[in-house]
Amino acid sequence: MDLRTRHYSRKTEESYTSWIKQFIIFNNKTHPEKLGAEEISNFLSYLANERKVSASTQGQALSAVLYLYKYIIKKEIGWLKDIAKASKSRRIPVVFTRQEIKRIFEHLTGTPKLIVSLLYGSGLRLGEALNLRVKDINFDKNQIIVREAKGDKDRITTLPHSINPELKQHLNKVYILHKADLKKGKGETDLPFALAKKYPNAAKEFGWQYAFPADKFIKDNETGLVYRWHIHESTIQKAIKIAIQKAKILKSGSSHTFRHSFATHLLENGYDIRTIQEILGHNSVKTTMIYTHVANIGAGVKSPLDG
Repeated sequence: MDLRTRHYSRKTEESYTSWIKQFIIFNNKTHPEKLGAEEISNFLSYLANERKVSASTQGQALSAVLYLYKYIIKKEIGWLKDIAKASKSRRIPVVFTRQEIKRIFEHLTGTPKLIVSLLYGSGLRLGEALNLRVKDINFDKNQIIVREAKGDKDRITTLPHSINPELKQHLNKVYILHKADLKKGKGETDLPFALAKKYPNAAKEFGWQYAFPADKFIKDNETGLVYRWHIHESTIQKAIKIAIQKAKILKSGSSHTFRHSFATHLLENGYDIRTIQEILGHNSVKTTMIYTHVANIGAGVKSPLDG
């Protein structure tokens, strides 16, 4: 797969493949070589006018189609004109209060609880938490290194000290599982980029294993490697949904709401916006500034209705 050789994430690979298929279907399954700027513009306008997608979603669709023409078909498509632009969302993010966070955690156990602890305690995206390798968790410095995050960047965030005992116990179980896999002639994992060729034995090292491995093995049809991938996103999303319902919280929260809550509560605790931007991995401080709208800054303002 061309996307993988260019170091795109598995999630981006799935997204781009989906958008390219939708583009081809929209054009009555005509081969993309016979299409051009006009058909691409029509597709993007359709997404904005008919599908009512967000600006970021339309941008992702455009990136996928441009990738198709630049790297796969290798055809110049020229200037895209008269594209209906999807409107940018001006909604403020959903954020849980500290009390709501506490109530949700009362209904989480085991691995899902640990992972959600990293979403709220470290500000990780769900995909970042699931893709964590054992070696990127530093207990001595209470740090987590997030590899190949959004925008293909690495960053460092905080590791909540309060979950250290539970996380160490979990990783000890992962270690025992890994040793058992090795005895069965398995125990290898997938490695990023060309590391498998550069370091042939690294795939069997414990440090490279996923911190939250799946119960079952999967097979990579491209390489033939049989290995434990990480727990599937849907498992954690389901656990979060059930916990929110049991906590009787009416907000439409998701796994990403914990990251929003992390940023908002740091802001309320007095951390400066630049520090939060760096921890979250935002390219622009403008993205991080949205949390100033939901933080309790100015919460002491007295309503005129109260006299």
